[in-house]
Amino acid sequence: MLYDCVIIGGGPAGLNAALVLGRAKRTVALFDHNQPRNRVTHASHGFLTRDGITPSEFRRIAYDEVLRYPSVQHWQDEVTDIRKQEKGFEILTKNGEHVKTRKLILSSGLREILPDIEGIHNFYGKSLFNCPYCDGWELRDQPLVVVGDKPGAFHKIKLLYSWSRDLIVCTNGHAALTHEQKELLEHKGIQVIETPIRAFRGENGMLNQVQFMDGSHIERSGGFIMPEWHLNDLFSKELGYDTAAFGAIAVDIQGRSTVPGFYAAGDAAYVGPSQVVFAAASGSKTAMTVNMDLVEEEFNL
Repeated sequence: MLYDCVIIGGGPAGLNAALVLGRAKRTVALFDHNQPRNRVTHASHGFLTRDGITPSEFRRIAYDEVLRYPSVQHWQDEVTDIRKQEKGFEILTKNGEHVKTRKLILSSGLREILPDIEGIHNFYGKSLFNCPYCDGWELRDQPLVVVGDKPGAFHKIKLLYSWSRDLIVCTNGHAALTHEQKELLEHKGIQVIETPIRAFRGENGMLNQVQFMDGSHIERSGGFIMPEWHLNDLFSKELGYDTAAFGAIAVDIQGRSTVPGFYAAGDAAYVGPSQVVFAAASGSKTAMTVNMDLVEEEFNL
Protein backbone atom coordinates (compact mmCIF):
# COMPACT_ATOMS: atom_id res chain seq x y z
CA MET A 1 0.00 0.00 0.00
CA LEU A 2 1.16 3.52 -0.83
CA TYR A 3 0.08 5.97 1.90
CA ASP A 4 -0.68 9.59 1.18
CA CYS A 5 1.32 10.60 4.26
CA VAL A 6 3.44 9.00 6.97
CA ILE A 7 3.74 10.91 10.26
CA ILE A 8 6.66 10.07 12.55
CA GLY A 9 5.92 11.13 16.12
CA GLY A 10 2.70 10.80 18.09
CA GLY A 11 2.83 13.95 20.19
CA PRO A 12 0.35 16.82 19.86
CA ALA A 13 1.82 17.92 16.50
CA GLY A 14 1.70 14.49 14.92
CA LEU A 15 -1.72 13.65 16.34
CA ASN A 16 -3.27 16.89 15.16
CA ALA A 17 -1.72 16.42 11.72
CA ALA A 18 -3.22 12.93 11.56
CA LEU A 19 -6.63 14.29 12.58
CA VAL A 20 -6.65 16.94 9.86
CA LEU A 21 -5.44 14.54 7.16
CA GLY A 22 -7.92 11.89 8.24
CA ARG A 23 -10.74 14.38 7.89
CA ALA A 24 -9.38 15.17 4.41
CA LYS A 25 -9.86 11.48 3.47
CA ARG A 26 -6.11 10.93 3.24
CA THR A 27 -4.51 7.58 4.01
CA VAL A 28 -2.15 8.10 6.94
CA ALA A 29 0.31 5.92 8.84
CA LEU A 30 1.12 7.44 12.25
CA PHE A 31 4.28 5.98 13.80
CA ASP A 32 4.53 6.35 17.56
CA HIS A 33 6.53 4.11 19.90
CA ASN A 34 5.00 5.72 23.02
CA GLN A 35 7.98 7.60 24.45
CA PRO A 36 6.67 11.18 24.69
CA ARG A 37 8.99 13.83 26.13
CA ASN A 38 6.32 15.05 28.57
CA ARG A 39 5.65 11.62 30.10
CA VAL A 40 7.24 12.75 33.42
CA THR A 41 4.94 15.78 33.62
CA HIS A 42 2.05 15.58 36.08
CA ALA A 43 -0.24 17.77 33.94
CA SER A 44 -0.37 19.90 30.80
CA HIS A 45 -1.63 23.46 30.92
CA GLY A 46 -2.53 26.35 28.66
CA PHE A 47 -4.70 24.39 26.19
CA LEU A 48 -8.32 25.56 26.26
CA THR A 49 -10.76 22.77 27.32
CA ARG A 50 -7.80 20.58 28.37
CA ASP A 51 -6.12 22.71 31.06
CA GLY A 52 -4.65 20.45 33.75
CA ILE A 53 -5.01 17.22 31.80
CA THR A 54 -2.41 14.50 32.31
CA PRO A 55 -0.28 13.69 29.25
CA SER A 56 -1.50 10.09 29.25
CA GLU A 57 -5.16 11.16 29.27
CA PHE A 58 -4.49 13.70 26.51
CA ARG A 59 -3.00 10.96 24.35
CA ARG A 60 -5.91 8.61 25.11
CA ILE A 61 -8.52 11.17 24.06
CA ALA A 62 -6.48 12.21 21.02
CA TYR A 63 -6.11 8.66 19.74
CA ASP A 64 -9.81 7.97 20.31
CA GLU A 65 -10.61 10.95 18.11
CA VAL A 66 -7.95 10.40 15.44
CA LEU A 67 -8.65 6.70 14.93
CA ARG A 68 -12.35 7.33 14.30
CA TYR A 69 -11.23 8.11 10.76
CA PRO A 70 -10.78 4.78 8.97
CA SER A 71 -7.99 5.99 6.69
CA VAL A 72 -5.68 6.71 9.67
CA GLN A 73 -3.64 3.80 11.03
CA HIS A 74 -1.57 3.80 14.22
CA TRP A 75 1.73 1.93 13.94
CA GLN A 76 3.18 1.34 17.42
CA ASP A 77 6.64 0.75 16.04
CA GLU A 78 9.96 2.59 15.92
CA VAL A 79 11.20 3.98 12.62
CA THR A 80 14.83 2.99 12.05
CA ASP A 81 15.47 4.24 8.52
CA ILE A 82 13.99 6.43 5.80
CA ARG A 83 14.88 6.06 2.14
CA LYS A 84 14.11 8.65 -0.47
CA GLN A 85 12.40 7.22 -3.54
CA GLU A 86 11.88 8.70 -6.98
CA LYS A 87 8.40 9.70 -5.85
CA GLY A 88 8.05 9.69 -2.09
CA PHE A 89 9.74 7.77 0.70
CA GLU A 90 10.14 4.27 2.11
CA ILE A 91 9.95 3.85 5.89
CA LEU A 92 11.73 0.95 7.62
CA THR A 93 10.86 -0.04 11.18
CA LYS A 94 12.36 -1.91 14.11
CA ASN A 95 9.91 -4.74 13.54
CA GLY A 96 11.01 -5.16 9.93
CA GLU A 97 8.12 -3.37 8.23
CA HIS A 98 8.55 -1.47 4.95
CA VAL A 99 6.01 1.30 4.38
CA LYS A 100 5.83 3.54 1.33
CA THR A 101 4.37 7.04 1.29
CA ARG A 102 3.95 10.02 -0.99
CA LYS A 103 4.54 12.61 1.74
CA LEU A 104 6.33 12.55 5.10
CA ILE A 105 5.87 14.66 8.25
CA LEU A 106 8.49 14.49 11.01
CA SER A 107 7.08 15.56 14.38
CA SER A 108 9.36 13.67 16.76
CA GLY A 109 10.20 16.79 18.75
CA LEU A 110 12.97 17.51 21.22
CA ARG A 111 15.03 15.73 23.84
CA GLU A 112 15.77 17.34 27.18
CA ILE A 113 19.15 16.96 28.86
CA LEU A 114 18.87 18.01 32.49
CA PRO A 115 21.71 19.56 34.51
CA ASP A 116 23.99 16.94 36.06
CA ILE A 117 22.82 17.41 39.64
CA GLU A 118 22.17 14.58 42.09
CA GLY A 119 18.48 13.94 42.66
CA ILE A 120 17.18 16.11 39.84
CA HIS A 121 15.26 13.28 38.15
CA ASN A 122 13.35 12.61 41.38
CA PHE A 123 11.78 16.07 41.26
CA TYR A 124 11.57 16.97 37.58
CA GLY A 125 7.94 17.13 36.50
CA LYS A 126 6.69 17.20 40.10
CA SER A 127 8.24 20.22 41.84
CA LEU A 128 11.02 21.21 39.41
CA PHE A 129 9.96 22.41 35.97
CA ASN A 130 11.29 24.29 32.95
CA CYS A 131 8.31 26.31 31.66
CA PRO A 132 6.74 29.05 33.79
CA TYR A 133 3.68 29.24 31.55
CA CYS A 134 3.09 25.52 32.03
CA ASP A 135 3.68 25.26 35.79
CA GLY A 136 4.20 28.73 37.25
CA TRP A 137 0.62 28.96 38.53
CA GLU A 138 1.00 25.80 40.62
CA LEU A 139 4.14 27.23 42.28
CA ARG A 140 2.84 30.79 42.65
CA ASP A 141 4.06 32.77 45.67
CA GLN A 142 6.17 29.86 46.94
CA PRO A 143 9.88 30.00 47.87
CA LEU A 144 11.49 28.93 44.59
CA VAL A 145 14.96 28.17 43.29
CA VAL A 146 15.87 29.15 39.74
CA VAL A 147 18.84 27.28 38.31
CA GLY A 148 20.01 29.94 35.89
CA ASP A 149 23.16 28.41 34.46
CA LYS A 150 22.72 29.08 30.74
CA PRO A 151 22.28 31.98 28.33
CA GLY A 152 18.82 33.42 28.73
CA ALA A 153 18.87 32.96 32.51
CA PHE A 154 18.19 36.64 33.23
CA HIS A 155 15.08 36.63 31.04
CA LYS A 156 13.73 33.55 32.78
CA ILE A 157 14.34 35.04 36.23
CA LYS A 158 12.48 38.23 35.30
CA LEU A 159 9.62 36.16 33.94
CA LEU A 160 9.33 34.07 37.12
CA TYR A 161 9.33 37.19 39.30
CA SER A 162 5.70 37.75 38.28
CA TRP A 163 4.72 34.34 39.71
CA SER A 164 6.74 34.56 42.93
CA ARG A 165 8.83 37.30 44.55
CA ASP A 166 10.57 34.73 46.78
CA LEU A 167 13.29 33.67 44.36
CA ILE A 168 16.85 32.47 44.89
CA VAL A 169 18.96 32.16 41.77
CA CYS A 170 21.68 29.51 41.53
CA THR A 171 24.16 29.75 38.68
CA ASN A 172 25.62 26.33 39.59
CA GLY A 173 29.17 27.59 39.18
CA HIS A 174 28.58 29.11 35.74
CA ALA A 175 28.99 32.73 34.65
CA ALA A 176 25.46 33.05 33.29
CA LEU A 177 24.79 36.57 34.62
CA THR A 178 26.62 39.84 34.08
CA HIS A 179 27.67 42.07 36.95
CA GLU A 180 24.91 44.53 36.06
CA GLN A 181 22.29 41.78 36.00
CA LYS A 182 23.35 40.49 39.42
CA GLU A 183 23.19 44.00 40.84
CA LEU A 184 19.66 44.48 39.50
CA LEU A 185 18.53 41.14 40.93
CA GLU A 186 19.96 41.97 44.34
CA HIS A 187 18.19 45.34 44.19
CA LYS A 188 14.95 43.40 43.71
CA GLY A 189 15.75 41.27 46.76
CA ILE A 190 16.69 38.22 44.69
CA GLN A 191 19.70 36.40 46.12
CA VAL A 192 22.25 35.01 43.66
CA ILE A 193 24.31 31.98 44.71
CA GLU A 194 27.19 31.05 42.43
CA THR A 195 28.42 27.99 44.35
CA PRO A 196 27.94 24.71 42.42
CA ILE A 197 24.94 22.63 43.49
CA ARG A 198 25.61 19.24 45.07
CA ALA A 199 22.09 17.83 45.23
CA PHE A 200 18.35 18.37 45.42
CA ARG A 201 16.66 16.82 48.47
CA GLY A 202 13.06 16.08 49.39
CA GLU A 203 10.48 13.29 49.51
CA ASN A 204 7.95 11.86 47.06
CA GLY A 205 9.02 14.24 44.32
CA MET A 206 8.52 17.34 46.47
CA LEU A 207 11.64 19.48 46.80
CA ASN A 208 12.53 20.96 50.19
CA GLN A 209 16.27 21.59 50.10
CA VAL A 210 19.07 22.54 47.71
CA GLN A 211 22.54 21.50 48.89
CA PHE A 212 25.79 23.10 47.70
CA MET A 213 29.32 21.84 47.26
CA ASP A 214 30.60 24.01 50.15
CA GLY A 215 28.25 22.26 52.61
CA SER A 216 25.66 25.05 52.78
CA HIS A 217 22.02 24.64 51.83
CA ILE A 218 18.78 26.57 51.27
CA GLU A 219 15.17 25.60 51.88
CA ARG A 220 12.95 25.76 48.78
CA SER A 221 9.61 24.12 47.93
CA GLY A 222 10.04 24.04 44.15
CA GLY A 223 11.77 25.68 41.26
CA PHE A 224 12.69 25.97 37.62
CA ILE A 225 15.68 24.71 35.69
CA MET A 226 17.03 25.24 32.18
CA PRO A 227 17.50 21.97 30.28
CA GLU A 228 19.57 21.70 27.15
CA TRP A 229 17.37 21.07 24.13
CA HIS A 230 18.40 18.70 21.37
CA LEU A 231 16.41 17.92 18.28
CA ASN A 232 15.68 14.26 17.61
CA ASP A 233 17.60 14.72 14.36
CA LEU A 234 17.22 11.16 13.16
CA PHE A 235 17.49 10.64 9.42
CA SER A 236 19.13 14.02 8.72
CA LYS A 237 21.88 12.34 6.67
CA GLU A 238 19.42 10.14 4.80
CA LEU A 239 17.09 13.02 3.91
CA GLY A 240 19.58 15.85 3.56
CA TYR A 241 17.33 18.61 4.87
CA ASP A 242 18.62 22.04 5.90
CA THR A 243 18.59 23.01 9.56
CA ALA A 244 17.88 26.29 11.33
CA ALA A 245 18.70 27.66 14.79
CA PHE A 246 19.47 25.07 17.49
CA GLY A 247 19.32 22.26 14.93
CA ALA A 248 15.61 22.58 14.17
CA ILE A 249 14.51 21.51 10.69
CA ALA A 250 14.39 24.52 8.39
CA VAL A 251 10.84 24.91 7.04
CA ASP A 252 8.86 27.60 5.30
CA ILE A 253 5.85 29.23 6.94
CA GLN A 254 3.67 26.29 5.85
CA GLY A 255 5.92 23.54 7.22
CA ARG A 256 7.71 22.47 4.03
CA SER A 257 11.37 21.52 4.43
CA THR A 258 14.04 21.96 1.78
CA VAL A 259 13.44 18.36 0.66
CA PRO A 260 10.41 18.01 -1.67
CA GLY A 261 7.65 16.00 -0.03
CA PHE A 262 9.18 16.21 3.45
CA TYR A 263 7.61 18.40 6.15
CA ALA A 264 8.19 19.08 9.83
CA ALA A 265 5.82 20.13 12.62
CA GLY A 266 5.95 21.01 16.30
CA ASP A 267 9.24 21.23 18.17
CA ALA A 268 11.03 19.54 15.27
CA ALA A 269 10.41 22.65 13.16
CA TYR A 270 11.16 25.40 15.65
CA VAL A 271 12.64 26.04 19.07
CA GLY A 272 10.22 28.19 21.02
CA PRO A 273 7.59 27.77 23.73
CA SER A 274 7.37 24.00 24.13
CA GLN A 275 3.65 23.79 24.78
CA VAL A 276 0.88 21.46 23.64
CA VAL A 277 -1.12 24.26 22.05
CA PHE A 278 1.79 25.46 19.89
CA ALA A 279 2.63 21.93 18.76
CA ALA A 280 -0.98 21.04 17.92
CA ALA A 281 -1.40 24.23 15.89
CA SER A 282 1.79 23.51 13.98
CA GLY A 283 0.61 19.99 13.20
CA SER A 284 -2.73 21.27 11.93
CA LYS A 285 -1.14 23.86 9.66
CA THR A 286 1.43 21.44 8.27
CA ALA A 287 -1.24 18.83 7.54
CA MET A 288 -3.24 21.38 5.56
CA THR A 289 -0.10 22.11 3.54
CA VAL A 290 0.43 18.41 2.84
CA ASN A 291 -3.17 18.02 1.71
CA MET A 292 -3.00 21.07 -0.53
CA ASP A 293 0.23 19.85 -2.12
CA LEU A 294 -1.42 16.47 -2.79
CA VAL A 295 -4.47 18.23 -4.26
CA GLU A 296 -2.28 20.27 -6.62
CA GLU A 297 -0.45 17.15 -7.81
CA GLU A 298 -3.67 15.18 -8.36
CA PHE A 299 -5.64 18.01 -9.96
CA ASN A 300 -2.92 18.65 -12.51
CA LEU A 301 -2.66 15.03 -13.68
